[in-house]
Order: sequence, then C-alpha cells, then structure tokens
Amino acid sequence: MNRQKQLIIVRGGGDIATGTIHRLHRCGYPVLVLETGSPSAIRRQVAFSEAIYDGQSEIEGVTCLKVSDFAEAKAVLEAGAIPMMMDEACEILKEVRPWALVDAILAKKNLGTNRNMADKTIGLGPGFTAGEDVDLVIETMRGHNLGRIISRGTALPNTGTPGLIGGAGKERVIHSPAMGILFGKVRIGDRVEKGQPVAVIVTGQGEVVVEASLTGLVRGLIRDGYPVAKGFKIADIDPRESEYENCFTISDKARAIGGSVLEALLYLEQKQGF
Repeated sequence: MNRQKQLIIVRGGGDIATGTIHRLHRCGYPVLVLETGSPSAIRRQVAFSEAIYDGQSEIEGVTCLKVSDFAEAKAVLEAGAIPMMMDEACEILKEVRPWALVDAILAKKNLGTNRNMADKTIGLGPGFTAGEDVDLVIETMRGHNLGRIISRGTALPNTGTPGLIGGAGKERVIHSPAMGILFGKVRIGDRVEKGQPVAVIVTGQGEVVVEASLTGLVRGLIRDGYPVAKGFKIADIDPRESEYENCFTISDKARAIGGSVLEALLYLEQKQGF
C-alpha cells in the first residue's frame, strides 16, 4: 500500500491532536495540520500548534513546519516533515480532497466537519455523531472507555471536570481569574508550591496575580502575551513531582487516542476497500 498517496488532514494541533498527528506520521501517512491563527494550547511543549507562533515545532523527533499554501505543504511532506497551515475554515479542501480527515480540535462541539470532506472522517470527543456528521467517533474521556471507537452515536458528554492525575482532578487545572493579557512567572517543568504566583493577568485596572492551585510541577502554561477571558483555562499542575519528563512528552491519553485513530482509519480502509 502506497501510504504517501493517502493524505490525511487533521483539524487542530493541540496536545491531544499531536498524539494522533505524531502516530500517523510515524506510520508513513502524509499529514497536513490545519490550525487557527492563535492556538491556545496549555501543554505547549507537546503541541505541534506552537509552530503557528514559532515557525516550527519538534516533538519526540518529529518536526512540524508552518506553511502558507498547499505547494509549500507538499514540499514539507516530501522532505519528511509535517506541514501546518492557518486554515480554520478548511479552505484547503477547495484545492485537494484528502484520503481522510480527522477533527481533533476538541471543542466539545462540531465546528463544521462533515462526511463530504473526505471518504473517511473521524471526530474526537463529544460534539460528533458517528454515522451522521462523521464516520467514526473516538472516546476522549479518561476511564475504561478512553479510545473506544464508536460507529453509531456519540462520545460521552463533557463533564467539565478534568480526569484524575495523581489523585488531583479539577484542582490541578487553573482558570484565569480575570480578562486581560497573561504573562507567566514560571516555566513548564518548574516545581511550584500551592499559593505561589505562576502568572499575572494584565487588565485595564492593573495586574491580577494567578496562584498555583496545588503543589507540583507546571505541566502546562499558556504562552506569554495571550489574551484570556475570565474563566479561560491557562495552566495545568501535575502533583506527581517525580514525573518531570512527562511535561515534555506526549501523554498517555494522547497516545491512546492516536492509536485508536490509526485503528479506525485501517478499519475504514478495509471496509471501503481503498
């Protein structure tokens, strides 16, 4: 099978999407990633979406490069890397029909993906209905069903409560206490104490200090200068202080979902015969 002719478009390049992108690339598929002009990844060290800001991102030996058009994307693919374009509305579909399309935005709702976009369509998490707007849905909630391939119906609804890591759930995720521009006071991988300042939000009325919600390692922190709304997710703390390397590698959840996407694509290929 000539995988190089099986172009896969992935919508979204955050940390969960990166697990899928990384796996598909390593398995020989050409992958084109579509992102917004201002990605808001928290786990920036393991999110290909950082290429939008920095021009490139390298994660676990795989390089993603920002491109401006499909011609540049093809050149990057031929060089063995992953191209990423700013194309929130999937305008690229006017130029090329991909072999498959994966919606990995994880917006908890469908932002426009439909089965006419490719012969094989997959949606990650809630917001999609398998057999209607996509062919298959992948369960993204931590627990027994994580990574389950759904051929009819939907993924579990978003609970709004993060999964437990080291016994910590909602307290490990920090949300902005105000609207403004964020500037970090620590770096990803740093150890912090509960109550320690980790960032400031610059507002029209001054600065609002953001404190660590618990003691542990800074697993994720939104990039400096990002405009945030009150309640916006801005940081993630891992209470397992022995897990430093985890801050810089693809998560178990992202790997599980990536494996399920690969299985789902192979299943559709066998079922459809191409």
